[in-house]
Amino acid sequence: MINNASCTPRFAHFHHPHYHPAYPPISLCPTLLLPRPSLYSLLRPRSPHFRPSLPLMTTPQAATEDSTQPSTRTVRVVVKGRVQGVFYRNWTVENAVQLGLKGWVRNKRDGSVEALFSGNPDAVQEMEQRCRRGPPDAMVTGLQVFPTSDDPGSGFERKRTE
Repeated sequence: MINNASCTPRFAHFHHPHYHPAYPPISLCPTLLLPRPSLYSLLRPRSPHFRPSLPLMTTPQAATEDSTQPSTRTVRVVVKGRVQGVFYRNWTVENAVQLGLKGWVRNKRDGSVEALFSGNPDAVQEMEQRCRRGPPDAMVTGLQVFPTSDDPGSGFERKRTE
């Protein structure tokens, strides 16, 4: 049984304009008396089948392990909006390297950003989705994706404005 006597409001002397003695404030104390889990149960290792599943593409090595899909997809992407002066290119390089992609990124004179991504099809698709959001200060208003057969090079680089 819950002991409501210990749950008297701490600010009983406070007079709220809608306070009436016949309708005392509702106390949330009974909900705070739930049993707490032990520290051990919070910190103990969980069995592997309860771990959240990781995305298929977590490391560059994972890009070469899946042989059921085409080995490489290459696309050219044009990103429009407030994408220059907000570290969009640096952000793109970091994300592309994290996903194990090859290619490049550069600013265009018209204010857009252009990039070439090549690698595992899932990783390329993930990069397209990331580009739709961009870094925190960017405001992406448009994203165009074009399949291409251009050579992506051997890594991922930041190119000069064109």
